[in-house]
Amino acid sequence: MPRPTITDVAQAAGVSKGAVSLAFNERPGLAPDTRARILATARELGWTPNHRARALSVSRALAVGLVVARPPETLRADPFFPSFIAGVESELSRHGYALLLQVVPEHVTEHDSYRRLSLEGRVDGVFVTDLYVDDTRPGLLDELGLPAVIVGPDLPESRWPSVGVDDRPGIAAAVEHLLALGHTRIAHVAGPPEMVHGRSRREAWAAALARAGLPEGPCVPSDFSAEAGAAATRALLDGDDPPTAIVYANDLMAIAGLSVAASRGIAVPGRLSITGYEDTELAAHVQPPLTSVCSDVIGWGRAAARRLLELIDERPATAVDLAPPALVVRGTTGPAATVRQKPATPPS
Repeated sequence: MPRPTITDVAQAAGVSKGAVSLAFNERPGLAPDTRARILATARELGWTPNHRARALSVSRALAVGLVVARPPETLRADPFFPSFIAGVESELSRHGYALLLQVVPEHVTEHDSYRRLSLEGRVDGVFVTDLYVDDTRPGLLDELGLPAVIVGPDLPESRWPSVGVDDRPGIAAAVEHLLALGHTRIAHVAGPPEMVHGRSRREAWAAALARAGLPEGPCVPSDFSAEAGAAATRALLDGDDPPTAIVYANDLMAIAGLSVAASRGIAVPGRLSITGYEDTELAAHVQPPLTSVCSDVIGWGRAAARRLLELIDERPATAVDLAPPALVVRGTTGPAATVRQKPATPPS
């Protein structure tokens, strides 16, 4: 039995082939009931668009790019990207687009990757993640004319739209939670200071302490990896005045810090409270379960993909409604040791 064609779908639905194309490309110009009838007819006939023919007909690659400048070992352990990519893919697949992922070893080599992708016409647009302070990639993409969505905060000098979640309220909530528990020596294991989210989380930690009238505690910059998180924890615990609480810039470093504390016989949260960021799946299953800041990374990826496709198709932007980060309190935070160990009042 021959495979059904777009002509068969058009005839069965009582529309033109152009209307079938509009329905599958989610272009304007069709009434909602007509679009629904075309899609239902295609499902009944078992017809789907031919990707190669569609790409040729619209002069597009039908793919978008994501270039990540991370050592593979670090990327493997980072829970953000699998969740973000899952959200991206869930939106792209609905529109017949593919994701082209490239992992490069250094930040400077990203420029070459973007130039090559643009020159070879392999993608119709790209995502820009892991923003750096004074990042030059948006300017390069402007020069190349390659549509882009910035995954992160708005960049005032960029022509490209941003889709992001403000991480500062989440860090502030973690600090305020610890302050309410009586902690005054609250340290921070930060991300790289040259990265926007490394800097913003550090600034949010410092600002929350300042609002409470407290000086900044010790801060150790790190690279978001477990190994560096463990090293930073050891440095803080070996200091002259060890903190009673540590706010980590991600869960991976916090879980490594929890392990360091356990290896030294430091009770968590009896002597040390710990908070993470990202609320990864593992956070709820370590012992004790990790207090962490939760954000909808899958929804973030879905929203970024939707905005990029709108940009490529020159369609109006739909509103992005992402839930703000929220603190999930679990077992790694408790009253400060000085409060917990306060002598009981002797009986009268």
